[in-house]
Amino acid sequence: MEKIVTIVIPNYNGLKYLEACFRSLADQSFQGFSVLVVDNGSQDGSVEWLKERDIPSLFLPENLGFPGAVNLGIQECRTPYVILLNNDTQVDKDYVGEMVKAIERSPKIFSVSPKVIQMYKPELMDDAGDMYCLLGWAFQRGVGRSSRKYQRPCRIFSACAAAAIYRRSVFEEIGYFDEMHFAYLEDLDVGYRARLAGYDNIYWPSALVYHVGSATSGSKYNAFKVRLAARNNLYLNYKNMPALQLALNAPGIALGMAVKYAFFKKLGFGKEYLEGVKEGFATLKHCKKVPYKPENFSRYLEVEWELFAATLLYIYEFSARQIGKISGKLSS
Repeated sequence: MEKIVTIVIPNYNGLKYLEACFRSLADQSFQGFSVLVVDNGSQDGSVEWLKERDIPSLFLPENLGFPGAVNLGIQECRTPYVILLNNDTQVDKDYVGEMVKAIERSPKIFSVSPKVIQMYKPELMDDAGDMYCLLGWAFQRGVGRSSRKYQRPCRIFSACAAAAIYRRSVFEEIGYFDEMHFAYLEDLDVGYRARLAGYDNIYWPSALVYHVGSATSGSKYNAFKVRLAARNNLYLNYKNMPALQLALNAPGIALGMAVKYAFFKKLGFGKEYLEGVKEGFATLKHCKKVPYKPENFSRYLEVEWELFAATLLYIYEFSARQIGKISGKLSS
């Protein structure tokens, strides 16, 4: 069968996840794909494991971060589509076929995000596409809610790069993942750029993925993650918003940063959050800003509406999760 998609798996000390991940790929109903692992300088035996099994791989001498690794993988590909798949995932047997089916619905689709379910709590969602709101917060649509929900395909702000398919040719037009990010929010950034260029990112629930989550960084919140996410959030806004839109959204973004600082301070990461913000402001000048094009004015309006709608969605889903937790405690 002709290979029309390459699955690029970035790996950094993820040996304990590789066997299960590859087992699920071997069981795919659609076989028109090849696999390429990009190892980010692992020291846990991953390199030896991959070489013993003769798995096509790029072995990097040091950790280039997520965007650095996947960019090399994408540039190595010759297929029209590329799937980026985290090593801590296991995919349903129809996953690859459904992803190809979804992206081939229209040449204006840049990326497709599958229905991602929590590996160890399969009754709960992990991600139904990534969203961005007026507070400057990126969030996983559906996270922590029932996995029986989110059954309809829809347009989203950005695909989650843990298990997304991309139209490879579009990277040549909008640029690859921003390596300044190193980790976190690089997928939202590239999805944002695609939206400004007139492409769509969609959610496709027929493609199922089970995800451990935070396998590389080690935990949901840690000093490394908090600092980089705070820094990258500034990059994201500065690069993609024209000056007028940035000024319009500045009060909401500032409020969002204040709330985040209070939240992380309570968790013991207030210092790291401020360090990330400081580093972000200090290095903004090195960011490659998306050029403003007056002919794309309607797209900026669309994005602004999506940020507003996503703010309401975040409030709704956050409230629903809190009500669910309270109900669970009362019934126990």
